[in-house]
Amino acid sequence: MYSKIKIAGHPIHPMLVAFPIASYVGALVGFAVYAANGHQFWLNLGIALTIVGVGSALLAAIPGLVDLTFGVPRGSTAKLTGLMHAALNVIALGLFAGILGLYVTHWNGPPISATTAVVLSAIGVAVTLAAGFLGWTLVQNFHVGVQLAPEQELAEPSVQHQQPIPVGRRHAS
Repeated sequence: MYSKIKIAGHPIHPMLVAFPIASYVGALVGFAVYAANGHQFWLNLGIALTIVGVGSALLAAIPGLVDLTFGVPRGSTAKLTGLMHAALNVIALGLFAGILGLYVTHWNGPPISATTAVVLSAIGVAVTLAAGFLGWTLVQNFHVGVQLAPEQELAEPSVQHQQPIPVGRRHAS
């Protein structure tokens, strides 16, 4: 299962995910330091990193969605894992977008409590870590985005060899 959007054979989605992850963690740090010392610089840093995190998450989502939609077989365990990965990333994106909505108007004051930003960004980072765990599961266990050498393809199980997820029996009406 190779990625559908690549540069020189390398999948783009894994290249882009580092930007929102680093931005989300940096925003949490900025908001936490602002909460501790009240210096406007740290609030501005948290807001700026939230903007970068939300924007880069949206950018990373495009190749991720294409890979999930067209690269992962329907009904496979990998598809379910990918859907959970995507859902968690959407939740984190929503949390950080909410922070942005609440705090962007305080770029240069007036002072505001950072408690909400710290709590929401901490939850967002935790959700992002869970999403990252599932993303790595897609790579490690199902070889999504991994181009195996021909001899490895024969020896390594991949998602194509997985049993489909049983779908409930349909009842005739």
